[in-house]
Amino acid sequence: MIIIGDNLVPFEELNLINSIEDIQNTKANSTLLFFYNEELLKYSYENELSIAIVVKSIKEAIYSNSLNAKYIICEKKLAKKLQKIADNYMYDSKILAIIKSNDELENIAKNEIDGVIYKNLI
Repeated sequence: MIIIGDNLVPFEELNLINSIEDIQNTKANSTLLFFYNEELLKYSYENELSIAIVVKSIKEAIYSNSLNAKYIICEKKLAKKLQKIADNYMYDSKILAIIKSNDELENIAKNEIDGVIYKNLI
């Protein structure tokens, strides 16, 4: 299980961006985090950037996976649906459910979701 944002488990740094210009201010080879945005998604794909995308629908997740997102991030309810789709189509992207505390880890694990990300990082 991937755990991003927990004080106990070391995790990779994610850089929240809102525009293509923001990418210039990030460290090389870091993972970019943004809310679903077709312009940023296409730019990231064309430039082979590592990305984590917050999605609100299955359609957004399908596009995100097709354009090589490392992580697809969503609310827990959507994560359950997306994980089944990801497993069926053998997504390369990992599904991360948004959580507020480590009290939610067990439930996420029982639902066999790839991982979690703490809400305070988004």
